[in-house]
Amino acid sequence: MTTIQFYHLLSTSRERAVPKLMDKMLKSGQRAVLLMSSDAMLKTMSDALWANDPASFLPHGSARDGHASEQPIYLTLTDENPNGADILCVLDGSSPASISRYNKLLDVFDGSNENDVAAARARWTSYKTAGYALQYIKQQPNGGWKVEMTSEASAA
Repeated sequence: MTTIQFYHLLSTSRERAVPKLMDKMLKSGQRAVLLMSSDAMLKTMSDALWANDPASFLPHGSARDGHASEQPIYLTLTDENPNGADILCVLDGSSPASISRYNKLLDVFDGSNENDVAAARARWTSYKTAGYALQYIKQQPNGGWKVEMTSEASAA
């Protein structure tokens, strides 16, 4: 069953945090789909993946780039998995129907926005009711991460 990890951003933006998560994911040999809500967010995240480390870049693409199946990180506005990804990274606060296609879902939300926090809590409750294994991971002042809470998978 899919494990869902909630990443509570406090000291950095999505544009700084997500590339670091994607770098770690690529080093482990996995692939990801990044789901977002707008073309502007897609462009911003694509730029962030390019600029993550001046000495390298995180290989990624979207529908406009083509070759979806070859993209280790695929950026999209729709609920799809054209690159056979293991990880779905949700950046728009949605609860996609395709969760079961992935080993892990990363739900990244802005901890400085009360509406985002409230919506993340509602998603947590919904996923817990559905029986998913959950982790709440809070960003630390130094930019690192700490698992603050876990909830084991259960029969729905």
